Amino acid sequence: MPSTSQNGPESTHGIDRVSRTIRLTRDFDASRAEIFEAWTKPEHVSCWWDPTGEPLAACEIDLRPGGAFNFVIRSNPNMPFAGVYREIAPPDRLVFEAMGSTGRVMLREAEGKTHMLVEIECRSDEQFDQFLKMGVNVGTGRTLDNLVAYMRSRTSRAA
Repeated sequence: MPSTSQNGPESTHGIDRVSRTIRLTRDFDASRAEIFEAWTKPEHVSCWWDPTGEPLAACEIDLRPGGAFNFVIRSNPNMPFAGVYREIAPPDRLVFEAMGSTGRVMLREAEGKTHMLVEIECRSDEQFDQFLKMGVNVGTGRTLDNLVAYMRSRTSRAA
């Protein structure tokens, strides 16, 4: 049975041992297209990806199925987050492989907002346990909180 934790009024995360999946949600006062762009353009990703809130040292994106990405955080430049895009369906869905797992970003409109579901699906029980031990769910939650703050700042500048 999935367990769910609440991190505030706009975010939840769940741990599903049966499917070996970490699920995180966020809601935005921005369009799906704007959120999708924030996930797929280096000038945006570099502003919010690092869980500490620091800008990335490097951010490379080849946005096409089979294209690679590489995100380098300043505090640990020797361990980039790198992977390959598998599906790109703007503005609704982004699928990629990284760290031996499959990541999915799904966006939908809900009650005048954009609802985002992020899933990290591990290939084995051992990998899933290792991800939880490493705090992937917590770090990803912080990263998504950064995305929420980044999108709020962009919205307030545009107003």
